[in-house]
Parts: sequence; C-alpha cells; structure tokens
Amino acid sequence: MTPVRPVFTPHLPPAEAMAASTGLFRTAFGAEPAGVWYAPGRVNVIGEHTDYNGGLALPIALPHRAHVALAPRADRTIRLVSSQDPTRIETLDLDQIGPRGSAGEVTHWGAYIAGVAWALERDGLGPLPGFDAALVSCVPLGGGLSSSAALECATAVALDEVASLGLAGTVAQPNDAGRARLVACCVSAENEIAGAPTGGMDQSASLRCRAGHALELNCRDGSVRHVPFDLAGQGLALLVIDTKAPHSLVDGQYGARRAACETSARILGVELLADIDADDLPARLKELEASGQGDAQVLVRRTRHVVTEIARTIELVALLQDGRPLAGDKLARAGALMDASHESLRVDYEVTCPELDLAVETARAAGAHGARMTGGGFGGSAIALVDAQDIEKVAHAVATAYEHEGFGAPAFLDAAPSAPAGRLA
Repeated sequence: MTPVRPVFTPHLPPAEAMAASTGLFRTAFGAEPAGVWYAPGRVNVIGEHTDYNGGLALPIALPHRAHVALAPRADRTIRLVSSQDPTRIETLDLDQIGPRGSAGEVTHWGAYIAGVAWALERDGLGPLPGFDAALVSCVPLGGGLSSSAALECATAVALDEVASLGLAGTVAQPNDAGRARLVACCVSAENEIAGAPTGGMDQSASLRCRAGHALELNCRDGSVRHVPFDLAGQGLALLVIDTKAPHSLVDGQYGARRAACETSARILGVELLADIDADDLPARLKELEASGQGDAQVLVRRTRHVVTEIARTIELVALLQDGRPLAGDKLARAGALMDASHESLRVDYEVTCPELDLAVETARAAGAHGARMTGGGFGGSAIALVDAQDIEKVAHAVATAYEHEGFGAPAFLDAAPSAPAGRLA
C-alpha cells in the first residue's frame, strides 16, 4: 500500500502575498493599489458555543490570511476581483447596497467586502469613497476557520486607512477600542449584508489578537485579555485538522441549539446561561428536569455543555497565565480540558460528526496531549495540541485513519498564534 502523505496548507509569506495581491490588482484594474492589507483566519482553542450564551472563548489568529490590495476611487463605485476567478470583476454601487432580502442585496462573496463599507457608513463613519479591491486569501474555505471574517477585517483596516478613520492603529500599536468598533461593523456586514447569523468571536480574533497569545474574549461585553500562548517557544504546536466534511449551519441545527439555550435561560430565570455558576449547575439541571418541558432532557444536556465549557475555558486561561512552562502536569491538564470539551460537544451538544470524532481519537492515540473539534461543528475542523516534533506523525496517523475509513483526505495547518489584521505594505 502506498504510504499516506498528509497535505499541509501553507500560508503565504509576506513577499509572495504582496506580489500576488498587487499583481492581481494591476491586471484587473490597470493601476497601482494604495496598499495591501491583511487579516487572519482564526481557530478557537476552547470555549465552543459559549459566545451566544454570554460566556468566554479563547481563539488565536492563524498565520493564514486574507490579503486585500485596495485603492480608493473618486466616485461611489466598488469593483472587486478575486484570485479564485481572476477574469471576473464584480461591480457594485455603494449607494445601492442594502441588507439581505432588500432590493440592494449582494448575493456573492462581494457581500463580505461591500458590506463592511455599508456598515461603516451606517455607524456614522462616512461617507466613504468607492474603491477597487483585489483579494488573495490562503485561509481555507469551508473549514470553520473564519475565511469570511478574515476578508471583512482586511477590508475594514484598509478602509480605515484610506478614509483616514483613525480606528485601527497599527499591528505594533493597535487601538483596541477602535478595533472593537471595527469588529462591530464587520459583524453587522456578515449578519445583515451577507446574511450569516454569526457572533463576534471570529472578527474579534482577526482584529484584536496578538502574536504568541490567545485572546480571552468575554462574549457578553466584548472585553478581552491577552493570554500567553507561545507554543513554539515551549516545543509545542497546535495542529489543525481540516476534515473536509461538509460544514454547514443552514439546516437548522445551529439555530436549534441556540433556541434550546434561550429556552433554558428563560426557565431558569437568567438572561444568559453564562449567569449560571458552575457550582450551582446540579441544582439548576434538576430545575430543568422538573420543568415539564417535553424536551427537558435535551435542555439539560445543552445547558450542561455551556456551563461546563465556560468553566473549562476559565481553568485553561488560569493555567496559561500562572507563569509556569506549559509542560508536565500543567500540559497534561491543558490536554485533559481539551479532551473534555470535545466529549461535551459530542455527547451533550451533539455537534460533532464521524470525521471530527475520528480525527480527535486518532490524534490522541498518536500522541497528542489533547484534541477537540473547533468551530460550530457538523463538519469543519479539529485541533490537536502536540509536541512540535510530532506534528507530521500525528497528521500522518489521521490521514491514514481517514483513508482506512473511506473518508476524503483531510488537510492540515500548523496554527502558530499570529498577529492581527494590519497593513502589509
């Protein structure tokens, strides 16, 4: 049998990203861009399905980025081109863009770019000029790694600079309050123009992370703390396993879980499930069981996941901030928290799938310290915390297991905690 070779998705080095973006811009528009801006995809270390429950999440920015070469125009026209289809230029009128379902809706990928301009203006940050933009992205599509948020955030920092909005600052000296405002505008673009009912974790990670750190995000008030997570400096790596399984939240499963959480919160008399203390969880679950709801056991499972996941996130943040190296018992506990998160997502939240479960089980058996699905679930990606020298070995084991089970070949990323959105050149 031919040995299975794991395929790693590379990120574009800065010089290559610059050349590709500016080259595409020149070919499409016959001019030079004002600059090239980028924004990373993200992966969530722990804290899944906690965002819409007012809890904590712990994402990192990926080295894989969306790059936007952009130049302002003298009119209100927007022209867009992507390396995915370099011969097709999309043309829009900034004065005609409107929310999904309106006469001005944008039905293609340009909604993620044009929608940011629309949201900035609605937030009182206009009027903006029209612009030409060329997109080159190496954030994998469909893997649950926030390719759309990367596109939005790259556009946001580009428009922030060319329109002199003064919100983003620089990567070296970020204006966090201004970036939080850009996050809100990007979320509005995704929700209202692109029509995707997501929260703000993806955009927060892309705009507000720091290299070598994870971002503790309070999803209730938007506050953040930067948590040391220098994996390479401690001989570790975070392996992302893109299962290539269909990743779709449009069949009602995501909405059903959110609705269940809202029902539980209403029965328990709290605004959000994050209001429930982990020590009080057993008693609160008994309340749900006694509520008379026909789906009471489902509500128990969904609530148990959310409350325990928030507790796991709090514990992992405390571990990472205690000043000791991520090794020995500390590393073992971090891995155990990741494992417990996946089990909770599998059993209580029921959002995994065979491809995710196999990736996690195989990675653990191959030596990962911990592994879990990441993102919304129902497909997408898993992550594994591994010794740096074992990253190829673990990837090979997962790829081999997939072939044995007849699944399509997965792809892999080395997720070094990276810098936030900014100007490339």
